Amino acid sequence: MSEKHQSAFAGDEGTLRASTNSPTDPPPAQTEEVKKPWWHNVFEMGSVSQIIIAAVLAVAIGIAVSYSVDDIPKAAIVLVGIPGRLWLRALRAVVLPLIVTAMILAVQRLKAMTGGGQKLAKWTVGYYVLTTLLAIVISTILTDLVWGRLMQVADRTSLIVDPDDEKTYAEREAVEIYDVVQQMFDSFIPNNIVSALANDGLLAVLITAIVIGYLLDTGSAIVRVLEEIEVLITKVITFLIKLAPIGVFFLILPNLFQLDLKDVGVNLGLLIGGGVANMGIHLFIVLPIIFFAIVRENPYAYWFKCSPAWLTAWGSASSAATLPVTMKCVAARGVPWTINKFAVPLGCLVNMDGTAIYFPLCVVFMAVTQGIKLSPADYVIICLLSTLASIGTTPIPSSSLVLTVMIASAVNVPITGMYGVIITIDWFLDRFRTAVNVSGDMFAAKVVEKLTGIKDDPSDMSDEEVGQVQDNIHENTQRV
Repeated sequence: MSEKHQSAFAGDEGTLRASTNSPTDPPPAQTEEVKKPWWHNVFEMGSVSQIIIAAVLAVAIGIAVSYSVDDIPKAAIVLVGIPGRLWLRALRAVVLPLIVTAMILAVQRLKAMTGGGQKLAKWTVGYYVLTTLLAIVISTILTDLVWGRLMQVADRTSLIVDPDDEKTYAEREAVEIYDVVQQMFDSFIPNNIVSALANDGLLAVLITAIVIGYLLDTGSAIVRVLEEIEVLITKVITFLIKLAPIGVFFLILPNLFQLDLKDVGVNLGLLIGGGVANMGIHLFIVLPIIFFAIVRENPYAYWFKCSPAWLTAWGSASSAATLPVTMKCVAARGVPWTINKFAVPLGCLVNMDGTAIYFPLCVVFMAVTQGIKLSPADYVIICLLSTLASIGTTPIPSSSLVLTVMIASAVNVPITGMYGVIITIDWFLDRFRTAVNVSGDMFAAKVVEKLTGIKDDPSDMSDEEVGQVQDNIHENTQRV
């Protein structure tokens, strides 16, 4: 074992000190840290400041252009978005190897922790279920008491279904509740692991990786190979994060070109405003209360320091594509790698608070615009199905559209032309949903760390991970 692996945490300032030093060894040389000016971060590649500046510029330019230009050519939207799409494709390319290596190595560590592994799994799953239920219940109550009462019955011409869309709507209405339950459980176990890998069957891949990680012997040659692959993936992710400001800018800008502010009506405005407001309450009130009550740290400071992740989520509308950035941000906040590699990938696939919040609003929107009054029993069904559907939703853009039809059909809300309105604006709201989902994963990692008390053992950490810890300590010491 190398001297680097034999190091341990010590000291009030969180320094990393070698535990193998003899009493006669001279004390390590003290290096005086040079405090960098506040503006230094702006010129650092891939820094939080650069990503925020890129996002603000993209939003400002996008809104200005969409408001002043009546007809933006489709070719311009596509061409402007090419750099962002390439960056997003590069991120998605590392997601599957990241999930496989992270979960296998995390389970290997959990095996060595005896009871600690069960504790981590129990608290992680319990936290995700609790926050999802809270998100759905609060969203349903606000939708019924506030947003639903402000919406208006739509004109009959707006309810007419386009003949070209009738077949699509009919196919989505044909999805039964038991079909969704079956599909959800089928997604746990792949009948062809190669097919699951090729078709981004992330949940099946994750569960397969957990089983393999449990069955592998500690110290196996396969484990050592996976550790090397993980180091390589970390280097790739680090490089891609340095390009994040460029990627985020070109992801956000072309999408805002499509936002026609002049065409937003009362009902559509309430759908957008209600969705953003409900998600904002969950993100800035509910989750911070839970975070502060357990962790006893400032939740808003923690969330802001993880801004590269939720900004990337907003730009990409994909929790899966954002996963490498999310794990990097959580690691930078000092969360142990054991928790990071287990809780964050799991949350990427099952923790969909933003999606859960959106389901009740869409169903009520379609009901009210048709003059339909939902009963308390209907709201209970919506809550239950929203919980199930949010877990079964894949972490890719606009994956909730089919499940929205299933929930509406379960409470006898007909699918009319207003569903087309939801589809039209879904690309925009999907970005907020994804940002909420990713933020929930980041909060969860820190909460689970506090609940379980799990810490990384330096003797079990790779060179790359020890280096990451040293970087975190250096950063925190500078901040103090």
